[in-house]
Amino acid sequence: MQSAKNYTVITGASQGLGKAFAEICGKHGRNLVLISLPNENLTILKQNLIQKYDIEVLTFELDLTDSSQLYDLCKELKNYQIDILVNNAGMGGTKAFLDATSEYIDNIVLLNMRSLVILTHQLLPQLKQQNQAFILNISSLAAFVPMPFKTIYPASKAFVYSFSRGLQTELKKTHVHVAVAHPGGMPTNPDVAKRIGSHKGLVRLSILSPEKTAEICMEKLMKKEAIIIPGKINQLSSVLQRIIPINFQLNLISAKIKKELEIIK
Repeated sequence: MQSAKNYTVITGASQGLGKAFAEICGKHGRNLVLISLPNENLTILKQNLIQKYDIEVLTFELDLTDSSQLYDLCKELKNYQIDILVNNAGMGGTKAFLDATSEYIDNIVLLNMRSLVILTHQLLPQLKQQNQAFILNISSLAAFVPMPFKTIYPASKAFVYSFSRGLQTELKKTHVHVAVAHPGGMPTNPDVAKRIGSHKGLVRLSILSPEKTAEICMEKLMKKEAIIIPGKINQLSSVLQRIIPINFQLNLISAKIKKELEIIK
C-alpha cells in the first residue's frame, strides 16, 4: 500500500552536497528518503533532521553500483509517493587512466550514469502521478570540457547533461520538470578541500559551500529552470569554456591537475 505523504528522494545523502540538499529540503518541511552507502552516519543525520524540522525521514543504506541492491531499492520506493528526485550520488578521482583499476572505472560508470538512469526510469511513473514533480540530476562544470587525469569523471557528467536535457524535452508537456545542475568545486571533505586549494584564479574564486550550492539549486529547480549553474563565477567559467579554444583549455587543465597529483602524493 502506497503512503499518502509526499517524499523527496536524495541519493548520496550522508555528506557533502547530498547532506546539504537534505537540510534545505527538511527546512522547507519536505519528508525525505535518504540514500547512502552503509556506515556513513545516515541514522545520525536522520535523527537530527527529525528533531530540527519535525518531518518524516526514511533511510536506505546500500551500494548503488550493485544491480540487485539498486533494483530492490526501486521496488521498495514504489510504496511511497515521490514528488522530487535528486540524483546526487557520484564519484570521481584524479589519476592517470592506466593507473586506474578496472573496478575503479566500473564504479564511476555504474554510479554516475547507470544508477541515475535506472532510478529515474523506475521512479518516473510515480512522479508522473503527481500534480507537480521534479527531477534534479547533478552534473558538474566538468561536463563541458574533457579533463586529462580525470578522463572518466567529466565524460560521465557530460552523459548526465545530455540525458537530462533529452528527458527534459521529452517530458515538457507533462507535470514532471527535469533540471540538470553543474556545480563547480566544493570543499565536501578535507581531501577535496586540499585538492581545490592547490588551484588559483577562477577555480579558487568559484568555490561555493555545499550548503549554498544546494540552496541555489533548489531555488532554481522550483522556478523550473532547465540548466542550473550555481554562482556567478561558475557561470562566467561556463561561458569561457565555450569561447576559449579546446586545445588551450586541455593544456591549461593538464598543468593544473598535475599539480593536484603532486599534492595527493
